[in-house]
Amino acid sequence: MSHMIELGQKYIMNSYNRFPIVIDHAEDVYVYDNTGKKYLDMCGGIAVNALGYSHEALTKALKEQVDKLIHISNLYYIPQQIEAAELLIQNSLFDKAFFCNSGAEANEAALKLAKKYGKSKNENKTKVITMIHSFHGRTYGALSATGQTKYQKNFMPVLDGFSYAEYNNIDSLKELIDDNTCAVLIEVIQGEGGIIPGNKEYLKAVQELCHKHDALLMIDEVQTGIGRTGTLFAFENFDIQPDVVTLAKALGSGVPIGAMLCTLKADVFVPADHASTFGGNPLATTAAKVVLNELINNNLLKHVQEVGAYLQSELGKIKEEFDAVTDVRGMGLMQGIELNIAPKEVVSKCIEKGMLVVGAGENVVRFVPPLVITEDQIDECISILKEVLKEL
Repeated sequence: MSHMIELGQKYIMNSYNRFPIVIDHAEDVYVYDNTGKKYLDMCGGIAVNALGYSHEALTKALKEQVDKLIHISNLYYIPQQIEAAELLIQNSLFDKAFFCNSGAEANEAALKLAKKYGKSKNENKTKVITMIHSFHGRTYGALSATGQTKYQKNFMPVLDGFSYAEYNNIDSLKELIDDNTCAVLIEVIQGEGGIIPGNKEYLKAVQELCHKHDALLMIDEVQTGIGRTGTLFAFENFDIQPDVVTLAKALGSGVPIGAMLCTLKADVFVPADHASTFGGNPLATTAAKVVLNELINNNLLKHVQEVGAYLQSELGKIKEEFDAVTDVRGMGLMQGIELNIAPKEVVSKCIEKGMLVVGAGENVVRFVPPLVITEDQIDECISILKEVLKEL
């Protein structure tokens, strides 16, 4: 065992099951451990490193901003924050942005927004509905919204006021929603739940029910947003328009940032309702500006559509070849293979052979690589995956 792993086990809280590799540096879509071994990164920091590693425009912009100003309080106007917000708002049907530091924080902000919106209509309008197998984060409100008891069991009781509908089953939602519901929070593709896409008709029906009961439709796009599916927001693929969307992960391509966008209807916060000391600071929003510019103005969205379709097609061929693969599902560069063998064995074997992947749900291996990945690099991924499946 390396000295660094020993030190990590000694000093870092045991909140992750870490693989026994120490990452030292990275370039393009490859990371290197401290022995010099090279890995194709099909995990992308878990859907974070949108522009890969050592991206020229991102690195240059961040270095310049570090020399200029890293942090200043939100008590003052921050040009980089305003420009990042402008890019998000002008390329969507939302009206206002709030910046924070993570996906869980973005969802906490959305939950508070929903409660205030509901109370402005009726003192009892405070109920929030989320989905079974959903994942919205590990902070207390976000954990309470997460429809998976395995994450909640050691922290019970979770917060009151949440109920959980069956995903892709509109009758289940109809049984729970009423005029005291302030919001429905949903993923259009369940990520941690196992890469499960929503049905278009179902999601449109969810939207109609929200309108009928004057509940905010809030979509958690922490994993699916910012180009992952080939559109800026994944909900665009389903012909719906939420009142609120939450973002993080890819927005900073590795620099911690979260965001909540809302329409004017849902824009109910006033000073002291909510805040974030570091939220939208100059460094984080400089990163967001570069990512958004690459997606919107430099054809990265089109690239994701093309390579995403190629990845899905190649994974489909693997399903035909190997009985261990029972399903392939996803959208763009968010793909999963469902297995009838232990996903952890596949993940470990892939690491041995020089590729990083990550599990999802109980029986899925997930592929969420940097959005800049090429077809040749996807071929490399498929080759390693075939070797692993043959051995297992």
